[in-house]
Amino acid sequence: MRVAEGRDPQPSAAVLDSQTAHSHQGGEAIGYDAGKRTLGRKRHLLLDTCGLLLRAVVVHSASIQERAGTKLVLAGITEAFPLLGLAWADGGYVNRVDAGLLAWARTHAGVDLQIMARNADVKGFQVPPRRWVVERTFAWLGRCRRLARDYERKPAHAKAMIKVAMIRLMAARLAGEDIEPQGPIETEAARRLDDELNQK
Repeated sequence: MRVAEGRDPQPSAAVLDSQTAHSHQGGEAIGYDAGKRTLGRKRHLLLDTCGLLLRAVVVHSASIQERAGTKLVLAGITEAFPLLGLAWADGGYVNRVDAGLLAWARTHAGVDLQIMARNADVKGFQVPPRRWVVERTFAWLGRCRRLARDYERKPAHAKAMIKVAMIRLMAARLAGEDIEPQGPIETEAARRLDDELNQK
């Protein structure tokens, strides 16, 4: 996919985020995310700047904090992607009490984790730079009805369904299926991607 888009096969930067999915019924590793007020599981994605999955997603209880889940995602990542040296994440991955994740990422994963915080001066909805990439991927996954909620009994099954959805997406693109952006969110995401590609 990266070669087809004129990029280096080995990414040098990534985007990291998590999504809490409401569990439809019971199963293993179900927890409560107090921030989102949701009972379910958390999905961690590490994506390249095209929005494609770099590493098998980590799925765990929603009660586990982002900082703990990030260590599961980044551990040993440079073995698979030796050129990867930078990852962007949102403000939920650090706080005033614990900023140790940044040092851990540099020391143990060899990745410079940069936080893309919200601009406190801007009111209402805003998407910080680079963060729209992962939000768009969550929207792609949300089109797969089985991923709209967490219907799986086991985290391994949830992880497999996300991988299947990404395989389907990449296979469709490689087959030349031209999917035009529909709606304001996808249109804006496509415009921003074109702007970034044209600046290089």
